[in-house]
Amino acid sequence: MATTHKTRMLIIGSGPAGLSAAIYGARAGMEPIVVQGLQPGGQLTITTDVENYPGFREVIQGPWLMQEMQAQAEHVGTRMMWDTITSVDLSGDKFTAQGDSGDVYEGDTLVIATGAQARWLGVPGEQELSGKGVSACATCDGFFYRGKKVVVIGGGNTAVEEALYLTNHSDDVTLIHRRDSLRAEKILQDRLFAHPKINVVWNKRVDSFLGGGEGGGLRALKLIDTVTGEESEIETEGAFVAIGHAPATELFKGQLAMDESGYLLVEPGTPKTDVPGVFACGDVMDHVYRQAITAAGTGCMAALDAERFLAEKEFAESAKVEA
Repeated sequence: MATTHKTRMLIIGSGPAGLSAAIYGARAGMEPIVVQGLQPGGQLTITTDVENYPGFREVIQGPWLMQEMQAQAEHVGTRMMWDTITSVDLSGDKFTAQGDSGDVYEGDTLVIATGAQARWLGVPGEQELSGKGVSACATCDGFFYRGKKVVVIGGGNTAVEEALYLTNHSDDVTLIHRRDSLRAEKILQDRLFAHPKINVVWNKRVDSFLGGGEGGGLRALKLIDTVTGEESEIETEGAFVAIGHAPATELFKGQLAMDESGYLLVEPGTPKTDVPGVFACGDVMDHVYRQAITAAGTGCMAALDAERFLAEKEFAESAKVEA
C-alpha cells in the first residue's frame, strides 16, 4: 500500500548538503525526511581517501564520513527513506514528490540536494582505475600526486583551472585536448600557456587508460590523433578527466529557474530558488567549488532559511486569524 509521508522539511538527496540540512533541520524541530535517491551518501561514497574535510587529522574514507553524517542526522531525529523521486509538484501550498516505490512525500518546505555527476569519457580502464590514478577532481585528489607526472583531459575552463591548480603539486602537468584550440576563457588560456610547468598536447583523444603502474594503478594513457589516426601512449601516474559536470535537475525543469547548464539558480549568497519555500544546496547549484565542505555549508544555510521561512509564514497566518 502506498503511503503519504508528511514533514515540515522534505530533503531530496543524501550527500553532504542534504545530510547537513537534515541535521540543522532536525535540531530546529522540523522533523525532516531525507529521500536518499539512487546514490545514498552522494559522490563521497565512491571516494576513497579524504584529506581536506575539516576535523580529521588523518586521512579518512569517503563512505565512512557519509555513514557518520547519516548516523548524526538520524540521531537528532531525521527520517531516512530508501526511495528515488520520479516527479515533483511545486505548484501548491505543499510541495509533493512521487517516489519510485509509489509513496508520496509532502513537505511544507523543500530542500533540493540532488548533486551533480562528473562527466566521464566512457573509455576502457576509466572506471576500473578510478581512485587508482584516474580522478575527476584535482582539488580533491591533486595532493596525492605530489611530485608525480599528471595529465588533465579537456579544453574548457574546468580543464584549464585543474591544470593550473595541479602545478601546486606537480612540476610536470600535461593538458590533453582533442581539438587544436581551447574553449576556455582567454585570461585562463594566457595563464596556462605562460606557465612553465604545463605542456599542451593538441588533437589527441584518450582511447583507454592503461593499468599496471605502482600498486596496480594507472601507468599510461593510450591516445589517438584526431587528424591522422596515429596511436601513441603517454606515461602518467595521475589523470584528471575535466570535461564538465551534469547537475541532477531533470525533475525540476519547467518548475525552477536554471542556467544554461542545468544548475539551479538561487538568490546570490543564499540557497533560495525562485519558488518561495524551495531551497537548493550543494553541487546542484554550485558549479564553481564542488567540495564536500561547501556543500555542507550550503546545506546548513538551506535548513536555516527553511526554518525562518516557515516561522514567518506561520506568524503571518496566525496574525491573519486573529485579525
